[in-house]
Amino acid sequence: IPDQAGKYPGQLSGGQQQRVAIARSLCMQPRIMLFDEPTSALDPEMVKEVLDTMTSLAEDGMTMLCVTHEMGFARNVADRVVFMDGGRIIEVGEPGAFFDNPGHERTRAFLERILH
Repeated sequence: IPDQAGKYPGQLSGGQQQRVAIARSLCMQPRIMLFDEPTSALDPEMVKEVLDTMTSLAEDGMTMLCVTHEMGFARNVADRVVFMDGGRIIEVGEPGAFFDNPGHERTRAFLERILH
């Protein structure tokens, strides 16, 4: 978003602010990144760009903790999936087992509703 370089944060959209925050964090070369719904404020066309960036980080060995509703991304990129409901951890597992054979009824109900 180079054309936005002269603007203050209040002049940027939520999605633009989020992308700037990710870029600024990466400039510090962290060992771990924390993401809380990194695509939630983005225009649909920008979601893939952010997920591709995060996938590349994972492939490069970046440790990430990511809260997301992007189930395809979680399935393909995560080493471990944690499902929470009502502030409590309901299930933890490797992506294949979590998505293909969830062990908890609440997890199964969630996945049935969200996956098409």
